[in-house]
Amino acid sequence: MKTPGSDLLFTAVTPIVWGSTYIVTSQFLPEFSPMTVAMLRALPAGLLLLLIVRQLPEGIWWARAFLLGALNISLFLSLLFVAAYRLPGGVAATVLSVQPLIVIFVARLLLGSPIRALAVLAAGAGVAGVALLVLSPGAALDPLGVAAGLAGGLSMAFGTVLSRKWQPPVSPLAFTGWQLTAGGLLLVPVVLAFEPPMPLLTPTNLLALGWLGLIGAALTYVLWFRGIARLPSAVVSSLLFLSPLTAVVLGWLFLGQALSVPQMAGFVLVIGSIWLVQRAEGITPPSSRIAEKAA
Repeated sequence: MKTPGSDLLFTAVTPIVWGSTYIVTSQFLPEFSPMTVAMLRALPAGLLLLLIVRQLPEGIWWARAFLLGALNISLFLSLLFVAAYRLPGGVAATVLSVQPLIVIFVARLLLGSPIRALAVLAAGAGVAGVALLVLSPGAALDPLGVAAGLAGGLSMAFGTVLSRKWQPPVSPLAFTGWQLTAGGLLLVPVVLAFEPPMPLLTPTNLLALGWLGLIGAALTYVLWFRGIARLPSAVVSSLLFLSPLTAVVLGWLFLGQALSVPQMAGFVLVIGSIWLVQRAEGITPPSSRIAEKAA
C-alpha cells in the first residue's frame, strides 16, 4: 500500500502544532484555568468553521457529532487536565502516550484491522521514547491521575477510530466544525460550574487564544480528520508522539531548557517508532520514496 507523502506530512502538522500548547499557555495565558482555555480553544473555532461552511449535521449525524466531540475534545481534555493536575508533567505525558498502542486494539475491535506485531512493538518503543524525553528521576505516581490519563488516551483512541469508521457525507471542514462546536458546548457547563471567573483579556492573551483556536484547533483538526480518513488509524495515532517531542524542542529553543543524553535517545526512539508503524502498515515513508526514485 502506497500513500502520498503529503497525507503523512499534513497530518503530522497537527501534533507538532499541539506540542506548542504548553509553552503558549504557560507563557501567555498563566492566569487562565485549563478548562477555560480548552473551551475558548474549541468553541469559537468550531463556530467559525460552521459560519464558513454553513452546514449543520442531519439525522444520525447530530448524535455522532456530539459523541465524537466528547471523545476527541471535551472528555479527552477534561481527563487530560485531571492527569496534568495530579501527576508531574512528564508522568502525565508518558501515560497519555499509550494512546497509539490502544488505537491498534480499538481499530481491531471496531474496524477489523489486523494487529501487527511490528506496530505493537513500535508503539511500545514510542512510549519508551516519550518517557526518556519527559520523565524526571523520582517522578511520583498518583493512581487517580494515572487512571485519568489512561481514560483520556482511551477516549481519544475511540474518537480517532470512530472518526474513520463514520465517514461523514460532508467536507473535513464541516466535520471538524461539528466536532469542535459540540466539544466546546459540552465544556461550557463544566467551566461555568467548576472554573474560576475568566480574567480580563489582554492583547497578548488574545493573540495566544488566536493561535490555540485558529491554528491549534480549526486548522489542525481539519488536517487531523483528513488524515484519519486517508491513513490507517495506527499510523495517524503514532504521529501523536511528535507532540511531546515538539514541546521538549520548544522548551530547549525558547525557555533555555537543557537537552540530556537520555532525551536525545528518546528523540531517536520516537522518530524510529513512527517510521516502524508506517512500515508495519505497509506505507512507504516519503523519504524512502525519494531514495527509491533517486536510485
